[in-house]
Amino acid sequence: MSTTPDAESVEIRLDRVVQLFDNHDPYPFRERGLAGAAETYIVDNAESVSVRRPLRIVVHLPAQEAESQAAAVLGEAIANHFRERSNAAEHALRKLFRDGRRSLAIGLTVLGVCLLGAAWVENFPGYRFPKLVAEGLMIFGWVANWRPMEIFLYEWWPIVRQRNIYRRLAEAPVLVKSTG
Repeated sequence: MSTTPDAESVEIRLDRVVQLFDNHDPYPFRERGLAGAAETYIVDNAESVSVRRPLRIVVHLPAQEAESQAAAVLGEAIANHFRERSNAAEHALRKLFRDGRRSLAIGLTVLGVCLLGAAWVENFPGYRFPKLVAEGLMIFGWVANWRPMEIFLYEWWPIVRQRNIYRRLAEAPVLVKSTG
């Protein structure tokens, strides 16, 4: 696997390959998920690398471990893990936008009803505080759109950022280096 010399490295030092993976995961080694602390370490380090710079993961292992079968498939196992995380983030993004569209439909309906109600109350003869009630209905109508606006303006950015870092990590070459 070729790597560019100016690639930024996420360096991991281990005594054994299995330290990188969740011991309770029943899947075969290539499909096993990373341990939570290992994933957090890799992601945190990768986030500090500019998206304009290539990224690689370097795993330092003792010589015997570096030559093991587990080390030989380490790159595939790490790529599988981050590909799954990327897919999960993509699914969460689609679900968020679906919820946003539903919330927007409800919010716009409530806003329309409130605006009609406000217009009706302002024109209702003999009503005691028509302006106050009309303003309250309009405020309520706009507040009903708070959640969809929050989703469409702000809430999706962190999910996209997470998905993109997972994609970068899934595509990053993994180099195994012997420490002894």
